[in-house]
Amino acid sequence: MSRKKMALAALGTILALALGLVVWLLVAKDYAIAEEHVTIEGPRGELHAVLAKPVQDANPHGVVIFVQDRGPNDADTGTYRPIWDAYAKAGFAVLSWDKPGVDGAPGNWLNQTIHDRVSEVQSVISWAYKRPDLDTTRIGIWGEGQAGFVVPEVLAARSDIRFATLVGPSTNWIHDRLFAVRADLTARGDSTTEVAAAVDRRDRFFTLLESGSNYQTYVRSGIDSPPMLAPAFAFAERNFRADAANAVARISTPLLLVLGGEDRAVDIAQTESLYRSKMRSDLLTVKTFADATHIITRNQIEYRDDFRVSARTLFAPTSVYAPGYLDTLRIFAKHAIA
Repeated sequence: MSRKKMALAALGTILALALGLVVWLLVAKDYAIAEEHVTIEGPRGELHAVLAKPVQDANPHGVVIFVQDRGPNDADTGTYRPIWDAYAKAGFAVLSWDKPGVDGAPGNWLNQTIHDRVSEVQSVISWAYKRPDLDTTRIGIWGEGQAGFVVPEVLAARSDIRFATLVGPSTNWIHDRLFAVRADLTARGDSTTEVAAAVDRRDRFFTLLESGSNYQTYVRSGIDSPPMLAPAFAFAERNFRADAANAVARISTPLLLVLGGEDRAVDIAQTESLYRSKMRSDLLTVKTFADATHIITRNQIEYRDDFRVSARTLFAPTSVYAPGYLDTLRIFAKHAIA
């Protein structure tokens, strides 16, 4: 084959691959949702929220309230839209909001307690009742991680929630933080001695909190070098006693518990045991994705930080999740209100 023909063949291959990539990206981000930015009066000031509604179904839509994990998350966190789309395909709108202090929202999420977050969810549900385009006889809740302290409290207090889904929910603040330290460092390849020392530092930190010690005492203790900042210390001080067991025992709502076998943030064995022991078996559905992470991504994507992961998350976020996860959410929601 001549050089010219070889060059043309190579160019054709590149163009075909590029066209295939463009088509894949367009399909991967072809969401059947329309987003509306709304302001909701919360318990401590306004909440900046997104209402994502199905574009194909007529109003009114059922609505799924999104309750986020720990950290300074905005309404989408960059990876929620595929989940919103899954719920849209089941006929549901989604309500999600920026945490206080994130993306210009008033307040500071580090000043919140678990009770504050429960009150936020209650305010959002009350707002949904004022929208004629939302069917409040079909309310669901989706929560992730530290939402495991929030959602059970909401479910225990209300009788109008038709279903809930919890993804890698926290159950005990101290246990989960110790587990996370151990899991992260072990996965990083630290030695057994290094892991044990880090877990011991976290254990001493919580012992210090339990004794009622203040920030200055913590800094002088030398437990962390450098020490965490005062707002982060105050946040831990307000919330470290959080435990979901009592609220889980009072849930009378159908609940889907989604767990990732490679979760490094939550002890899924303890989580599953708690829910199975506290909830009625006819109300609980457990789905474990053996090779998935805390937020049910595939191929360790949640724990990797490279260009390929960033590009995939940006351009094809649907493909980030473990196979079957989005369908599981859609099917459970649809059957729960059938």
